[in-house]
Amino acid sequence: MTLPDTANFHAKYRAFDDSDVSEYNLDQIVYRAKNGGLLEVEHDMDALRKFDPAQWRELFDRRSGRTVWPYGSGVWSKKEWVLPNLPDEDVVSMFEGNSNLFWAERFGAQLGMSDLWVKQCGNSHTGSFKDLGMTVLVSQVNNMIKNGADIKAVGCASTGDTSAALGAYCAAAGIPSIVFLPADKISTAQLVQPIANGSLVLSLDTDFDGCMKLIQEVVDEYPIYLANSMNSLRLEGQKTVSIEIAQQFDWNVPDWIVVPGGNLGNVYAFYKGFAMMKELGLTDKLPRMAVAQAENANPLYLSYLNDFNDFNPVVAKQTYASAIQIGDPVSIHRAIRALRATNGVVEQASEEEIMDVAARADRTGMFNCPHTGVALAALEKLRQKNVISADERVVVVSTAHGLKFTDSKVAYHEKKLDNCRSQYANDVKRVEPKVGSIIDSIRARIEI
Repeated sequence: MTLPDTANFHAKYRAFDDSDVSEYNLDQIVYRAKNGGLLEVEHDMDALRKFDPAQWRELFDRRSGRTVWPYGSGVWSKKEWVLPNLPDEDVVSMFEGNSNLFWAERFGAQLGMSDLWVKQCGNSHTGSFKDLGMTVLVSQVNNMIKNGADIKAVGCASTGDTSAALGAYCAAAGIPSIVFLPADKISTAQLVQPIANGSLVLSLDTDFDGCMKLIQEVVDEYPIYLANSMNSLRLEGQKTVSIEIAQQFDWNVPDWIVVPGGNLGNVYAFYKGFAMMKELGLTDKLPRMAVAQAENANPLYLSYLNDFNDFNPVVAKQTYASAIQIGDPVSIHRAIRALRATNGVVEQASEEEIMDVAARADRTGMFNCPHTGVALAALEKLRQKNVISADERVVVVSTAHGLKFTDSKVAYHEKKLDNCRSQYANDVKRVEPKVGSIIDSIRARIEI
């Protein structure tokens, strides 16, 4: 299940900022480049180019969904493009990836579209796309610890999904994990996941941006490895979403990718996956990218209105899309690069739009998290403005499973959400245990 001479493949850290020439080995504990900017993982593209596109496509197709360790994983089936030098025995995987590409036929028809798809990344081990990055990061840490690195635990600041993924993958590897959570700002389902997996869970009276600042201070002083997306290892796993999408379309690239954006690492990761395929000849174009933000946490949208000429962090207000309630995203410059390279756009959605569109799409067979609601609401606006045409192929990336956000979904259908009329509410009907009463209730909804 491997190519010959894989030892010739190589990856390293290099500075994201082109004016900074610093670079580091992947087994170094480093999160920032010499000049203080972000890092990214750079692959030896000349070595990868020695194999023609048909070989790569055939290899990835042959591995996907199989049981040969670790290549059946949607991430590790692309191992040479992720962490090529990591020993297979150090991989920490739960068969993540390989998620369904759902043809949203009925919802698409409401928007006048016939080629709308939803990439169900929430159909994963911990219920979000964060698994894709965490398998890479924890696998690398696992290898580093085995080779003597002074790492006592892995830690992250989180709005919920990252902490769940970190807790699960560290538990699988037997590595202690620590999560910094903003108090009372994540769902019960998200909170219980790292608790169940044995993480040290710290609930802090601040927002995500405050948690992020605190954990950076901690990892600078203590042997705790940082697992947030400023660590570019996670983006290597997340970029495989793009490769999967092309693979599921028989190696064709859609016209648009619509993704909810918070800390914005996913935006750059998805762009990087498409750019890598194009550079190596597996595909022939890049999709345009549309980033969707909640109106209550919209710093990228505000920068987009000014053609990205400046960026100012905001204080994020409360949003039902809690995982993207971020006012000072770490990967802002990464996201801007991706949007410029793809002639991308940014759109926002109000709280009512988020929940109404999610509920409307649920009635066509989906079960959406609020973040997918942000993306679907943004898509509807872009269709109304004719930015996205009716005949274009569009993939919306659903980043988490709706079951992680049942509190807000129940409140929506009970019409208990603030500033939301719940136009598509469908509450439970309390009926007397009599056939006549039952038939009356049925006839009020369905003609029989």
